[in-house]
Amino acid sequence: MAQAGGADGLRGDERWGTTPRLLLDAAERFGDREAIADGDVHLTFAALSREVTDTARSFLVAGVERGDRIAIWAPNIHEWVITLLAAHMAGAVLVPLNTRFKGREAADILERSGASHLFTVNGFLDTDYVDLLRKEKVELPTLREIVVIRGDAPYGTMPWSDFLARGLEATHVDVERRRASVKPDDLSDILFTSGTTGLPKGAMCTHSQTVRAYADWADVVGLQEGDRYLIVNPFFHAFGYKAGILACLMTGATIVPHAVFDPAAVLQRISEEGISMLPGPPSLFQAILNTPDLARHDLSSLRLAVTGAAVIPVELIVRMRAELGFERVITGYGLTEASGIATMCRHDDDPETIATTSGRAIPGVEVEVVGAAGAEVDRGTPGEVVVRGYNVMLGYLDDPAQTAEVIDEDGWLHTGDVGVMDERGYLRITDRMKDMFIVGGFNAYPAEIENLLLGHPAIAQAAVVGVPDERLGEVGVAFVVAAAGETVDPDEVVAWARDHMANYKVPRRVEVVEGLPLNASGKVLKFELRERARGG
Repeated sequence: MAQAGGADGLRGDERWGTTPRLLLDAAERFGDREAIADGDVHLTFAALSREVTDTARSFLVAGVERGDRIAIWAPNIHEWVITLLAAHMAGAVLVPLNTRFKGREAADILERSGASHLFTVNGFLDTDYVDLLRKEKVELPTLREIVVIRGDAPYGTMPWSDFLARGLEATHVDVERRRASVKPDDLSDILFTSGTTGLPKGAMCTHSQTVRAYADWADVVGLQEGDRYLIVNPFFHAFGYKAGILACLMTGATIVPHAVFDPAAVLQRISEEGISMLPGPPSLFQAILNTPDLARHDLSSLRLAVTGAAVIPVELIVRMRAELGFERVITGYGLTEASGIATMCRHDDDPETIATTSGRAIPGVEVEVVGAAGAEVDRGTPGEVVVRGYNVMLGYLDDPAQTAEVIDEDGWLHTGDVGVMDERGYLRITDRMKDMFIVGGFNAYPAEIENLLLGHPAIAQAAVVGVPDERLGEVGVAFVVAAAGETVDPDEVVAWARDHMANYKVPRRVEVVEGLPLNASGKVLKFELRERARGG
Protein backbone atom coordinates (compact mmCIF):
# COMPACT_ATOMS: atom_id res chain seq x y z
CA MET A 1 0.00 0.00 0.00
CA ALA A 2 1.40 3.39 -0.98
CA GLN A 3 1.53 5.85 1.88
CA ALA A 4 1.19 9.59 1.43
CA GLY A 5 4.59 10.29 2.90
CA GLY A 6 6.23 7.36 1.18
CA ALA A 7 8.20 4.49 2.66
CA ASP A 8 11.05 6.80 3.69
CA GLY A 9 8.91 8.22 6.51
CA LEU A 10 9.53 11.83 5.49
CA ARG A 11 6.92 14.49 6.21
CA GLY A 12 5.06 15.87 3.22
CA ASP A 13 7.03 19.12 3.24
CA GLU A 14 10.32 17.22 3.48
CA ARG A 15 9.43 14.80 0.70
CA TRP A 16 7.83 17.20 -1.79
CA GLY A 17 7.94 20.76 -0.54
CA THR A 18 5.71 22.00 -3.39
CA THR A 19 2.74 20.72 -5.35
CA PRO A 20 4.70 20.69 -8.66
CA ARG A 21 7.20 18.32 -7.08
CA LEU A 22 4.30 16.27 -5.69
CA LEU A 23 2.87 15.86 -9.21
CA LEU A 24 6.19 14.68 -10.65
CA ASP A 25 6.60 12.19 -7.81
CA ALA A 26 3.04 10.87 -8.35
CA ALA A 27 3.79 10.32 -12.05
CA GLU A 28 6.94 8.40 -11.14
CA ARG A 29 5.31 6.28 -8.42
CA PHE A 30 1.91 5.56 -9.94
CA GLY A 31 2.57 5.89 -13.72
CA ASP A 32 -0.20 3.97 -15.48
CA ARG A 33 -2.62 4.03 -12.55
CA GLU A 34 -5.78 6.03 -13.29
CA ALA A 35 -5.46 9.52 -11.83
CA ILE A 36 -8.71 11.09 -13.05
CA ALA A 37 -12.02 9.63 -14.21
CA ASP A 38 -14.34 12.40 -15.44
CA GLY A 39 -17.04 11.09 -17.76
CA ASP A 40 -15.31 10.02 -20.99
CA VAL A 41 -11.98 11.50 -19.85
CA HIS A 42 -9.57 9.06 -18.19
CA LEU A 43 -6.01 10.14 -17.41
CA THR A 44 -3.23 8.13 -15.85
CA PHE A 45 -0.85 9.83 -13.44
CA ALA A 46 1.81 9.92 -16.15
CA ALA A 47 -0.65 11.41 -18.67
CA LEU A 48 -1.86 13.95 -16.12
CA SER A 49 1.71 15.11 -15.52
CA ARG A 50 2.24 15.54 -19.28
CA GLU A 51 -1.04 17.48 -19.68
CA VAL A 52 -0.16 19.76 -16.78
CA THR A 53 3.32 20.41 -18.16
CA ASP A 54 1.89 21.28 -21.59
CA THR A 55 -0.67 23.59 -19.98
CA ALA A 56 2.06 25.25 -17.92
CA ARG A 57 3.75 26.13 -21.22
CA SER A 58 0.60 28.07 -22.12
CA PHE A 59 0.79 29.90 -18.80
CA LEU A 60 4.33 31.01 -19.59
CA VAL A 61 3.36 32.22 -23.06
CA ALA A 62 0.43 34.10 -21.47
CA GLY A 63 2.99 36.06 -19.48
CA VAL A 64 2.18 34.52 -16.10
CA GLU A 65 4.99 35.23 -13.64
CA ARG A 66 5.85 33.76 -10.26
CA GLY A 67 3.40 35.08 -7.68
CA ASP A 68 0.69 36.06 -10.18
CA ARG A 69 -2.84 35.21 -9.03
CA ILE A 70 -4.84 32.77 -11.15
CA ALA A 71 -8.59 32.55 -10.48
CA ILE A 72 -10.72 29.49 -11.25
CA TRP A 73 -14.51 29.87 -11.30
CA ALA A 74 -15.77 26.45 -12.27
CA PRO A 75 -17.35 23.28 -10.87
CA ASN A 76 -15.54 20.01 -10.13
CA ILE A 77 -14.23 18.96 -13.55
CA HIS A 78 -10.89 17.53 -14.69
CA GLU A 79 -9.85 20.83 -16.32
CA TRP A 80 -9.97 22.41 -12.84
CA VAL A 81 -7.31 19.95 -11.69
CA ILE A 82 -5.11 20.59 -14.73
CA THR A 83 -5.44 24.37 -14.42
CA LEU A 84 -4.60 24.33 -10.71
CA LEU A 85 -1.50 22.17 -11.13
CA ALA A 86 -0.30 24.07 -14.21
CA ALA A 87 -0.69 27.39 -12.41
CA HIS A 88 1.40 26.05 -9.52
CA MET A 89 3.98 24.70 -11.94
CA ALA A 90 4.25 28.21 -13.39
CA GLY A 91 4.75 29.60 -9.88
CA ALA A 92 1.32 31.25 -9.73
CA VAL A 93 -1.04 31.48 -6.77
CA LEU A 94 -4.47 29.83 -6.87
CA VAL A 95 -7.55 31.97 -6.14
CA PRO A 96 -10.64 29.75 -6.38
CA LEU A 97 -14.10 31.31 -6.71
CA ASN A 98 -17.28 29.85 -5.27
CA THR A 99 -19.53 28.60 -8.09
CA ARG A 100 -22.54 30.07 -6.30
CA PHE A 101 -21.11 33.57 -6.43
CA LYS A 102 -22.97 36.24 -8.35
CA GLY A 103 -21.09 38.68 -10.54
CA ARG A 104 -20.50 41.30 -7.85
CA GLU A 105 -19.10 38.73 -5.39
CA ALA A 106 -16.75 37.32 -8.02
CA ALA A 107 -15.64 40.79 -9.13
CA ASP A 108 -14.85 41.73 -5.54
CA ILE A 109 -12.48 38.78 -5.10
CA LEU A 110 -10.91 39.22 -8.54
CA GLU A 111 -10.24 42.85 -7.71
CA ARG A 112 -8.95 42.29 -4.17
CA SER A 113 -6.72 39.38 -5.17
CA GLY A 114 -5.33 41.20 -8.21
CA ALA A 115 -5.98 38.15 -10.41
CA SER A 116 -4.30 38.30 -13.82
CA HIS A 117 -6.28 35.44 -15.39
CA LEU A 118 -9.72 33.93 -14.86
CA PHE A 119 -10.54 30.38 -15.92
CA THR A 120 -14.25 29.72 -16.02
CA VAL A 121 -17.06 27.81 -17.76
CA ASN A 122 -20.17 28.68 -19.72
CA GLY A 123 -23.43 26.78 -19.23
CA PHE A 124 -22.91 25.12 -15.84
CA LEU A 125 -26.40 24.99 -14.26
CA ASP A 126 -27.49 27.28 -17.13
CA THR A 127 -25.15 29.99 -15.85
CA ASP A 128 -23.00 32.24 -18.01
CA TYR A 129 -20.28 33.30 -15.58
CA VAL A 130 -18.68 35.74 -17.99
CA ASP A 131 -22.01 37.48 -18.48
CA LEU A 132 -22.55 37.65 -14.72
CA LEU A 133 -19.21 39.37 -14.36
CA ARG A 134 -19.65 41.77 -17.26
CA LYS A 135 -23.09 42.90 -16.10
CA GLU A 136 -21.48 44.39 -13.02
CA LYS A 137 -19.46 46.80 -15.21
CA VAL A 138 -16.64 46.75 -12.66
CA GLU A 139 -13.15 47.81 -13.67
CA LEU A 140 -10.68 44.98 -13.10
CA PRO A 141 -7.35 46.55 -14.09
CA THR A 142 -5.20 43.50 -13.28
CA LEU A 143 -7.37 40.97 -15.16
CA ARG A 144 -5.66 40.39 -18.51
CA GLU A 145 -7.53 37.38 -19.86
CA ILE A 146 -10.63 35.27 -19.33
CA VAL A 147 -10.29 31.67 -20.54
CA VAL A 148 -13.44 29.55 -20.97
CA ILE A 149 -12.47 25.96 -20.18
CA ARG A 150 -15.89 24.47 -21.06
CA GLY A 151 -18.75 25.85 -23.11
CA ASP A 152 -18.94 28.60 -25.71
CA ALA A 153 -16.43 31.41 -25.32
CA PRO A 154 -18.15 34.82 -25.55
CA TYR A 155 -16.55 37.65 -27.50
CA GLY A 156 -13.45 38.96 -25.79
CA THR A 157 -12.63 35.68 -24.05
CA MET A 158 -10.35 32.82 -25.08
CA PRO A 159 -11.50 29.23 -25.66
CA TRP A 160 -9.59 26.58 -23.69
CA SER A 161 -8.38 24.97 -26.93
CA ASP A 162 -6.83 28.24 -28.11
CA PHE A 163 -5.17 28.78 -24.74
CA LEU A 164 -3.62 25.32 -24.90
CA ALA A 165 -2.53 25.72 -28.55
CA ARG A 166 -0.31 28.69 -27.88
CA GLY A 167 1.75 26.65 -25.44
CA LEU A 168 3.72 25.43 -28.42
CA GLU A 169 5.61 28.72 -28.29
CA ALA A 170 7.33 27.65 -25.04
CA THR A 171 9.50 24.59 -24.39
CA HIS A 172 9.54 21.96 -21.68
CA VAL A 173 12.91 23.36 -20.65
CA ASP A 174 11.21 26.69 -19.95
CA VAL A 175 8.62 24.92 -17.78
CA GLU A 176 11.26 22.93 -15.92
CA ARG A 177 13.19 26.10 -15.18
CA ARG A 178 10.06 27.78 -13.81
CA ARG A 179 9.03 24.69 -11.83
CA ALA A 180 12.45 24.55 -10.19
CA SER A 181 12.06 28.16 -9.10
CA VAL A 182 8.95 27.40 -7.02
CA LYS A 183 9.93 27.17 -3.35
CA PRO A 184 8.16 25.50 -0.39
CA ASP A 185 7.60 28.84 1.35
CA ASP A 186 6.04 30.43 -1.72
CA LEU A 187 2.37 31.34 -1.52
CA SER A 188 0.32 28.54 -3.09
CA ASP A 189 -3.23 29.75 -2.60
CA ILE A 190 -5.52 32.46 -1.30
CA LEU A 191 -8.76 30.85 -0.17
CA PHE A 192 -11.54 33.26 0.63
CA THR A 193 -13.63 32.29 3.64
CA SER A 194 -17.13 31.06 2.85
CA GLY A 195 -18.76 34.32 3.86
CA THR A 196 -21.67 32.80 5.83
CA THR A 197 -21.31 36.00 7.88
CA GLY A 198 -19.69 39.22 6.70
CA LEU A 199 -17.35 39.85 3.76
CA PRO A 200 -15.13 36.93 2.70
CA LYS A 201 -11.48 37.28 3.70
CA GLY A 202 -8.52 35.80 1.79
CA ALA A 203 -6.51 33.32 3.86
CA MET A 204 -2.96 32.95 2.50
CA CYS A 205 -1.13 29.60 2.74
CA THR A 206 2.11 28.17 1.33
CA HIS A 207 3.04 25.01 -0.54
CA SER A 208 4.88 23.49 2.41
CA GLN A 209 1.95 24.03 4.79
CA THR A 210 -0.41 22.24 2.44
CA VAL A 211 1.70 19.23 1.49
CA ARG A 212 2.73 18.63 5.11
CA ALA A 213 -0.81 18.82 6.48
CA TYR A 214 -2.44 16.63 3.85
CA ALA A 215 0.23 13.94 3.84
CA ASP A 216 -0.68 13.46 7.51
CA TRP A 217 -4.39 13.70 6.67
CA ALA A 218 -4.15 11.00 4.01
CA ASP A 219 -2.21 8.66 6.28
CA VAL A 220 -4.68 9.03 9.14
CA VAL A 221 -7.67 8.49 6.86
CA GLY A 222 -6.09 5.43 5.27
CA LEU A 223 -6.44 6.63 1.68
CA GLN A 224 -4.40 4.34 -0.54
CA GLU A 225 -3.38 3.44 -4.07
CA GLY A 226 -6.35 2.12 -6.01
CA ASP A 227 -9.02 3.92 -3.98
CA ARG A 228 -11.64 5.68 -6.09
CA TYR A 229 -12.49 9.01 -4.50
CA LEU A 230 -15.77 10.71 -5.39
CA ILE A 231 -14.96 14.35 -4.70
CA VAL A 232 -18.32 15.96 -4.01
CA ASN A 233 -16.77 18.71 -1.89
CA PRO A 234 -16.18 21.71 -4.16
CA PHE A 235 -12.66 22.12 -5.51
CA PHE A 236 -12.83 25.80 -4.55
CA HIS A 237 -12.91 24.73 -0.89
CA ALA A 238 -9.91 23.42 1.07
CA PHE A 239 -11.64 20.05 1.49
CA GLY A 240 -12.12 19.43 -2.24
CA TYR A 241 -8.80 20.95 -3.33
CA LYS A 242 -6.41 19.83 -0.60
CA ALA A 243 -8.07 16.80 1.02
CA GLY A 244 -9.33 15.83 -2.43
CA ILE A 245 -7.07 16.56 -5.41
CA LEU A 246 -3.75 16.73 -3.56
CA ALA A 247 -4.45 13.77 -1.26
CA CYS A 248 -5.10 11.63 -4.35
CA LEU A 249 -1.77 12.67 -5.86
CA MET A 250 -0.05 11.75 -2.61
CA THR A 251 -1.56 8.26 -2.38
CA GLY A 252 -2.33 7.09 -5.91
CA ALA A 253 -6.10 7.27 -5.45
CA THR A 254 -8.30 8.13 -8.45
CA ILE A 255 -9.96 11.56 -8.59
CA VAL A 256 -13.61 11.19 -9.59
CA PRO A 257 -15.00 14.76 -9.76
CA HIS A 258 -18.67 15.32 -8.99
CA ALA A 259 -20.04 18.72 -9.97
CA VAL A 260 -23.44 18.95 -8.22
CA PHE A 261 -24.52 17.19 -5.06
CA ASP A 262 -27.72 15.25 -5.51
CA PRO A 263 -28.26 12.14 -3.34
CA ALA A 264 -29.68 10.06 -6.20
CA ALA A 265 -26.82 11.01 -8.56
CA VAL A 266 -24.19 10.33 -5.89
CA LEU A 267 -25.67 6.91 -5.15
CA GLN A 268 -25.68 6.07 -8.85
CA ARG A 269 -22.04 7.10 -9.27
CA ILE A 270 -20.96 5.06 -6.25
CA SER A 271 -22.19 1.90 -7.95
CA GLU A 272 -21.12 2.86 -11.50
CA GLU A 273 -17.62 4.02 -10.55
CA GLY A 274 -16.89 1.58 -7.71
CA ILE A 275 -16.35 4.48 -5.30
CA SER A 276 -14.46 3.57 -2.12
CA MET A 277 -13.89 7.04 -0.61
CA LEU A 278 -16.71 9.50 0.07
CA PRO A 279 -16.05 12.46 2.39
CA GLY A 280 -18.42 15.29 3.16
CA PRO A 281 -20.24 17.26 5.85
CA PRO A 282 -22.86 15.46 7.98
CA SER A 283 -25.64 16.99 5.86
CA LEU A 284 -24.39 15.01 2.84
CA PHE A 285 -24.64 11.65 4.61
CA GLN A 286 -27.95 12.57 6.24
CA ALA A 287 -29.38 13.35 2.80
CA ILE A 288 -28.14 10.04 1.38
CA LEU A 289 -29.54 8.06 4.30
CA ASN A 290 -32.86 9.86 3.86
CA THR A 291 -33.13 8.64 0.25
CA PRO A 292 -36.29 6.47 0.00
CA ASP A 293 -34.86 3.84 -2.39
CA LEU A 294 -31.44 3.55 -0.73
CA ALA A 295 -31.62 -0.25 -0.49
CA ARG A 296 -31.63 -0.80 -4.26
CA HIS A 297 -28.18 0.79 -4.73
CA ASP A 298 -24.96 -1.24 -4.71
CA LEU A 299 -22.75 0.37 -2.08
CA SER A 300 -20.42 -2.60 -1.56
CA SER A 301 -17.35 -0.68 -2.80
CA LEU A 302 -17.55 1.98 -0.06
CA ARG A 303 -14.65 1.81 2.41
CA LEU A 304 -13.73 5.24 3.79
CA ALA A 305 -15.68 8.27 4.96
CA VAL A 306 -14.51 11.52 6.49
CA THR A 307 -16.95 13.96 7.98
CA GLY A 308 -17.00 16.97 10.27
CA ALA A 309 -17.87 20.69 10.07
CA ALA A 310 -20.67 20.26 12.63
CA VAL A 311 -21.70 18.35 15.70
CA ILE A 312 -22.29 14.77 14.56
CA PRO A 313 -25.03 12.61 16.09
CA VAL A 314 -23.79 9.21 17.27
CA GLU A 315 -26.70 7.68 15.39
CA LEU A 316 -25.38 9.10 12.10
CA ILE A 317 -22.04 7.33 12.52
CA VAL A 318 -23.83 4.09 13.42
CA ARG A 319 -26.05 4.31 10.35
CA MET A 320 -23.13 5.18 8.05
CA ARG A 321 -21.46 1.93 9.10
CA ALA A 322 -24.57 -0.25 9.16
CA GLU A 323 -26.53 1.08 6.17
CA LEU A 324 -23.81 2.52 3.91
CA GLY A 325 -21.18 -0.12 4.69
CA PHE A 326 -18.21 2.08 5.57
CA GLU A 327 -15.30 0.21 7.17
CA ARG A 328 -13.84 3.40 8.57
CA VAL A 329 -15.48 6.71 9.44
CA ILE A 330 -13.10 9.45 10.53
CA THR A 331 -14.11 12.81 11.98
CA GLY A 332 -11.97 15.89 11.97
CA TYR A 333 -11.98 19.62 12.46
CA GLY A 334 -10.37 22.43 10.55
CA LEU A 335 -10.88 25.86 9.08
CA THR A 336 -9.59 27.77 6.07
CA GLU A 337 -7.29 29.86 8.25
CA ALA A 338 -5.55 26.67 9.48
CA SER A 339 -4.91 25.15 6.03
CA GLY A 340 -8.26 23.37 6.38
CA ILE A 341 -7.21 20.92 9.10
CA ALA A 342 -6.32 21.03 12.82
CA THR A 343 -7.56 17.86 14.56
CA MET A 344 -8.46 14.32 13.50
CA CYS A 345 -9.55 11.07 15.06
CA ARG A 346 -7.22 8.13 14.54
CA HIS A 347 -7.98 4.76 12.95
CA ASP A 348 -7.68 2.91 16.27
CA ASP A 349 -9.98 5.24 18.23
CA ASP A 350 -13.09 3.62 19.66
CA PRO A 351 -16.44 4.27 17.92
CA GLU A 352 -17.68 6.54 20.71
CA THR A 353 -14.64 8.78 20.35
CA ILE A 354 -15.04 8.95 16.57
CA ALA A 355 -18.74 9.76 16.86
CA THR A 356 -18.54 12.37 19.60
CA THR A 357 -15.23 14.19 19.01
CA SER A 358 -13.22 15.74 16.22
CA GLY A 359 -10.08 13.95 17.37
CA ARG A 360 -6.82 15.35 18.64
CA ALA A 361 -4.29 17.74 17.13
CA ILE A 362 -2.46 16.60 14.01
CA PRO A 363 1.35 16.25 14.38
CA GLY A 364 3.21 19.53 14.78
CA VAL A 365 0.09 21.48 15.75
CA GLU A 366 -1.15 22.70 19.15
CA VAL A 367 -4.85 23.01 19.96
CA GLU A 368 -6.22 24.47 23.19
CA VAL A 369 -9.55 25.62 24.61
CA VAL A 370 -9.34 29.03 26.29
CA GLY A 371 -11.52 31.39 28.31
CA ALA A 372 -12.29 35.06 27.79
CA ALA A 373 -8.93 36.13 29.23
CA GLY A 374 -7.04 33.85 26.83
CA ALA A 375 -5.90 31.31 29.45
CA GLU A 376 -6.51 27.61 28.91
CA VAL A 377 -9.61 26.38 30.74
CA ASP A 378 -9.91 23.13 32.66
CA ARG A 379 -10.50 20.00 30.63
CA GLY A 380 -14.23 19.43 30.19
CA THR A 381 -14.99 23.17 30.34
CA PRO A 382 -16.32 24.98 27.24
CA GLY A 383 -14.25 27.77 25.72
CA GLU A 384 -12.91 29.12 22.46
CA VAL A 385 -10.78 26.78 20.34
CA VAL A 386 -7.36 28.19 19.45
CA VAL A 387 -4.76 26.67 17.12
CA ARG A 388 -1.00 27.23 16.79
CA GLY A 389 1.47 25.59 14.43
CA TYR A 390 2.84 25.36 10.91
CA ASN A 391 -0.69 25.07 9.48
CA VAL A 392 -1.84 28.55 10.55
CA MET A 393 -2.19 30.89 7.58
CA LEU A 394 0.31 33.64 6.88
CA GLY A 395 -2.57 36.08 7.34
CA TYR A 396 -5.50 37.64 5.52
CA LEU A 397 -4.72 39.22 2.16
CA ASP A 398 -4.06 42.97 2.50
CA ASP A 399 -5.79 43.05 5.88
CA PRO A 400 -3.32 43.27 8.78
CA ALA A 401 -6.02 44.55 11.14
CA GLN A 402 -8.26 41.51 10.64
CA THR A 403 -5.21 39.26 10.81
CA ALA A 404 -4.24 40.74 14.17
CA GLU A 405 -7.77 40.15 15.43
CA VAL A 406 -7.59 36.40 14.85
CA ILE A 407 -3.85 35.62 15.30
CA ASP A 408 -2.51 36.89 18.62
CA GLU A 409 1.06 37.90 19.49
CA ASP A 410 1.87 34.35 20.60
CA GLY A 411 0.82 32.88 17.27
CA TRP A 412 -2.51 31.43 18.40
CA LEU A 413 -5.27 31.44 15.81
CA HIS A 414 -8.59 32.28 17.48
CA THR A 415 -11.15 30.21 15.62
CA GLY A 416 -14.41 31.61 17.00
CA ASP A 417 -15.55 28.03 17.60
CA VAL A 418 -16.75 26.82 20.99
CA GLY A 419 -15.27 23.49 22.08
CA VAL A 420 -14.61 21.16 24.98
CA MET A 421 -11.38 19.15 25.32
CA ASP A 422 -11.20 15.93 27.33
CA GLU A 423 -8.30 14.64 29.39
CA ARG A 424 -6.84 12.84 26.36
CA GLY A 425 -6.67 16.04 24.32
CA TYR A 426 -9.65 15.09 22.14
CA LEU A 427 -11.75 18.02 21.01
CA ARG A 428 -15.52 18.27 20.78
CA ILE A 429 -16.81 21.26 18.84
CA THR A 430 -20.07 22.44 20.34
CA ASP A 431 -20.89 25.57 18.37
CA ARG A 432 -19.84 28.81 16.75
CA MET A 433 -19.42 31.62 19.25
CA LYS A 434 -21.34 33.90 16.91
CA ASP A 435 -24.27 31.44 16.70
CA MET A 436 -24.76 31.24 20.45
CA PHE A 437 -27.81 33.09 21.81
CA ILE A 438 -28.85 33.89 25.37
CA VAL A 439 -32.27 32.82 26.66
CA GLY A 440 -33.18 34.47 29.94
CA GLY A 441 -29.52 34.58 30.97
CA PHE A 442 -28.69 31.02 29.85
CA ASN A 443 -26.24 30.37 27.00
CA ALA A 444 -27.99 28.34 24.29
CA TYR A 445 -25.80 26.58 21.72
CA PRO A 446 -27.70 25.81 18.49
CA ALA A 447 -25.61 22.76 17.58
CA GLU A 448 -26.40 21.13 20.92
CA ILE A 449 -30.13 21.74 20.44
CA GLU A 450 -29.95 20.49 16.84
CA ASN A 451 -28.28 17.30 18.02
CA LEU A 452 -31.08 16.75 20.53
CA LEU A 453 -33.76 17.41 17.90
CA LEU A 454 -32.24 14.73 15.66
CA GLY A 455 -33.31 12.26 18.34
CA HIS A 456 -36.91 12.84 17.25
CA PRO A 457 -37.92 9.91 15.01
CA ALA A 458 -39.59 12.08 12.37
CA ILE A 459 -36.71 14.56 11.93
CA ALA A 460 -33.89 14.02 9.43
CA GLN A 461 -32.15 17.42 9.64
CA ALA A 462 -32.42 20.41 11.96
CA ALA A 463 -31.03 23.93 12.23
CA VAL A 464 -31.65 26.32 15.11
CA VAL A 465 -31.19 30.09 15.27
CA GLY A 466 -31.83 32.69 17.93
CA VAL A 467 -34.28 35.56 17.44
CA PRO A 468 -35.08 38.57 19.66
CA ASP A 469 -37.73 38.16 22.34
CA GLU A 470 -39.13 40.94 24.55
CA ARG A 471 -39.34 38.81 27.69
CA LEU A 472 -36.33 36.49 27.46
CA GLY A 473 -33.97 38.52 25.30
CA GLU A 474 -33.67 35.76 22.70
CA VAL A 475 -35.40 32.46 21.97
CA GLY A 476 -34.76 29.62 19.55
CA VAL A 477 -36.49 28.90 16.25
CA ALA A 478 -35.94 25.48 14.70
CA PHE A 479 -36.07 24.63 11.01
CA VAL A 480 -36.50 20.89 10.44
CA VAL A 481 -36.55 18.51 7.48
CA ALA A 482 -38.79 15.46 7.79
CA ALA A 483 -37.31 11.97 7.55
CA ALA A 484 -38.35 9.89 4.54
CA GLY A 485 -41.95 8.78 4.85
CA GLU A 486 -42.55 10.88 7.98
CA THR A 487 -44.72 13.91 8.69
CA VAL A 488 -43.61 16.53 11.21
CA ASP A 489 -46.13 18.31 13.43
CA PRO A 490 -44.46 21.53 14.72
CA ASP A 491 -46.52 21.66 17.92
CA GLU A 492 -45.73 18.03 18.66
CA VAL A 493 -42.01 18.69 18.18
CA VAL A 494 -42.12 21.58 20.66
CA ALA A 495 -43.92 19.34 23.16
CA TRP A 496 -41.39 16.56 22.55
CA ALA A 497 -38.53 19.00 23.05
CA ARG A 498 -39.90 20.04 26.44
CA ASP A 499 -39.61 16.42 27.51
CA HIS A 500 -36.08 15.97 26.19
CA MET A 501 -34.17 19.20 26.92
CA ALA A 502 -33.89 22.04 29.41
CA ASN A 503 -36.62 24.64 29.00
CA TYR A 504 -34.30 27.41 27.80
CA LYS A 505 -33.15 25.15 24.97
CA VAL A 506 -36.65 24.34 23.73
CA PRO A 507 -37.39 26.08 20.39
CA ARG A 508 -40.31 28.47 20.75
CA ARG A 509 -41.24 27.86 17.12
CA VAL A 510 -40.66 25.01 14.66
CA GLU A 511 -40.84 25.43 10.90
CA VAL A 512 -40.90 22.42 8.57
CA VAL A 513 -38.88 22.95 5.38
CA GLU A 514 -38.06 20.76 2.38
CA GLY A 515 -34.33 21.48 2.75
CA LEU A 516 -31.93 23.68 4.67
CA PRO A 517 -30.08 26.48 2.83
CA LEU A 518 -26.47 25.40 2.39
CA ASN A 519 -23.38 27.04 1.00
CA ALA A 520 -21.38 25.02 -1.52
CA SER A 521 -19.29 23.56 1.30
CA GLY A 522 -22.34 21.98 2.89
CA LYS A 523 -22.60 24.38 5.83
CA VAL A 524 -26.00 25.69 6.82
CA LEU A 525 -26.45 29.38 6.02
CA LYS A 526 -27.62 30.50 9.43
CA PHE A 527 -27.95 34.16 8.43
CA GLU A 528 -30.65 33.22 5.90
CA LEU A 529 -32.54 31.30 8.55
CA ARG A 530 -32.24 34.20 11.02
CA GLU A 531 -33.73 36.58 8.47
CA ARG A 532 -36.58 34.17 7.82
CA ALA A 533 -37.14 33.51 11.53
CA ARG A 534 -37.25 37.21 12.36
CA GLY A 535 -39.80 37.81 9.62
CA GLY A 536 -42.02 34.97 10.88
